[in-house]
Amino acid sequence: MPAKTANSRSYAQPAASSRLGKTRKAFWAHKEFYLMLLPGVIYYLVYKYLPMYGVIIAFKDYDMLEGIWSSPWADPWYKYFQQFYESPYFTQLLANTFLISVYKLLFGMVPPILLAILLNECRTPWFRRLVQTLSYMPHFLSWVIIYGILLMFLSQDSGIVNRWLVESGSSTIPFLTSTEWFRSVLVGSEIWQNLGWGAIIYLAAIAGIDPTLYEAGRVDGASRLRMVWHITLPGIRHVIILLLILRLGHMLDAGFEQIYVLYNVHVYSVADILDTWVFRTGLEQWNYSLASAVGLFKSGIGLILVYLSNTLAKRWGESIW
Repeated sequence: MPAKTANSRSYAQPAASSRLGKTRKAFWAHKEFYLMLLPGVIYYLVYKYLPMYGVIIAFKDYDMLEGIWSSPWADPWYKYFQQFYESPYFTQLLANTFLISVYKLLFGMVPPILLAILLNECRTPWFRRLVQTLSYMPHFLSWVIIYGILLMFLSQDSGIVNRWLVESGSSTIPFLTSTEWFRSVLVGSEIWQNLGWGAIIYLAAIAGIDPTLYEAGRVDGASRLRMVWHITLPGIRHVIILLLILRLGHMLDAGFEQIYVLYNVHVYSVADILDTWVFRTGLEQWNYSLASAVGLFKSGIGLILVYLSNTLAKRWGESIW
């Protein structure tokens, strides 16, 4: 038996040495690509992975003067998770976050796909460039500027829409302070801001479709609508599923900046989400442990959603791993 073990080791060592040699040769043969990859790896290590050690304060009674490692451990270790769960706002915050995210997902996925298909079918170059430019522009505006634009149009006192309603004999609508209208304004402004930017990805995917498929469709007498249905949409299906999976992973990120700028005390019941509550309760009151616990809770839910959506995508033959 010992002789057999020694022989196994003698065979294993050359095999391992051979694999190591092949790895070194492959690395050296593609050294330019690894060199180009290096800045991205450093960025993720420094700004994404190293700060993750701070998540430990979710399990500690964090004190800024004592630091992360010297602060005492929370008793019990799930103290801040329990504090968040037992908060009277837990159900409302979770429901608001999920609902706003689902609305953005349902109503925000289709418009960029439609815009990309329409731009691809457009046969007037100058009109196509004009529409692309106008649809991209809102993406570069901050939410503060967009809030100013919304005030100009939707303000109950001086907004253009309400002035038009008054002149036509109707009563004014409190778009920005009404719980009935606030989510619609939120989702609509999100779609308007990202419509053109989201279409870029689908346009790139459409450009990668084999042109001979369209030629074959024309020869067979297919209309443009049928070619869109049978060639364009199946050609970008993998991109649609990939983006859907990525967006499902951020279901609990309902858009802190947008909601923080747009919401007010009148719409807290329908607009207050996990991020805004954490900002008010956790960071403004210096309760960093609670803020970190809620952030870890969000990340855990996001990881589960990505795993489930990827498992579901495998049934259609599309997945990211």
